[in-house]
Amino acid sequence: MRAPAPAWAADLNDATIDSARAALGEALSDAVEVAGEVQLHVTRDGLIAALTALRDTPGLEYQQLMEIAGVDYPDRAERFEVVYCLLSLTRNHRLHVHVPATEETPVPSVTGLWPVAGWLEREVYDMFGVLFSGNADLRRILTDYGFRGHPFRKDFPLSGYVELRYSEEQKRVVYEPVSLAQDFRTFDFMSPWEGAAYVLPGDEKAKLPEAKGAPSPVTATEVQKADAVQSAKAAPTAASEPYAKKDAQGTADTGAGKPGSDAAPRPADPDVTASKSGGQNQ
Repeated sequence: MRAPAPAWAADLNDATIDSARAALGEALSDAVEVAGEVQLHVTRDGLIAALTALRDTPGLEYQQLMEIAGVDYPDRAERFEVVYCLLSLTRNHRLHVHVPATEETPVPSVTGLWPVAGWLEREVYDMFGVLFSGNADLRRILTDYGFRGHPFRKDFPLSGYVELRYSEEQKRVVYEPVSLAQDFRTFDFMSPWEGAAYVLPGDEKAKLPEAKGAPSPVTATEVQKADAVQSAKAAPTAASEPYAKKDAQGTADTGAGKPGSDAAPRPADPDVTASKSGGQNQ
C-alpha cells in the first residue's frame, strides 16, 4: 500500500529552488541549498508576497508555518535575521525563508497568513528585540516584568543585569543588581590525554612509567609492568619492617606484655574485713 504522503527525495531541492525563483520574482534575493535544505533569502518589503506565493502556488504549497527563529550577527550592518520554517504537507518538504532586520527597521507581521505567528513573533521580539509591524499584541512572552535587554543577543552579558531573591525582611521577591561571589573561572577544556603539557591531580597514577606531564599515554602492558616493579619495591622486609606480622611462638609473642606492678594480690580493705568478721560474730 502506498504511503498517503510522498517520500522525501533529495532532488526536490533543485525543483523547489527553480519554482521559488519563478514564483517570488524580485522579492527573492538568493536561493541556496545548505546541509540538504533549501534557504530562500527574501527582501523585507517583499516578505508577505513571498510567503503568500510559497503557500498558495501549485507545486510549492507550503501550508504550515512551523517556527519563527531569530539569529544575531553583530558584525553585519543588518545584524538580525528572522527565519521562517515552512512545511509542505502535500510534498513532505521543508524550507527556510530568511529576512534581514535591524533594531529600528520592523519586519512585516505574518499573522494575517498564519495566526500562530503572533506568539512566535513575540518570542523573537523578546529574545532579540526585532520589531514586527502589524502585530497587534507585541509584548514580551518569556522574560519577567520589567526585564531589561534581550538575552539572545551576542552582546548580552551572561550574568544579566539584575537578579531576584526572596527577602525575608520584606516578605517578598526583590530585584537587585547582580553580585557574583567569585569571577567566572577560566576553564581549560583540553583533555590531558589529548596533548596537554600538564597533568591534573590524580592523573599521574595512570602514567607510572613516565614522568609527570608526559604528552603521550602509556599502554596497558607498560602500566602492568610498572605496577609489578613498584609492588616489588614496596614489599616489606624483616629489616625494614621490624613490626611486621609473624606467627606467635610463645606467650612473649602474643602481645600480652609482662606482668605489671599491679598484677600481685592487693591488700585487703580494713573496713571490709571488719564488717565481715562482725557479721560472723553475730
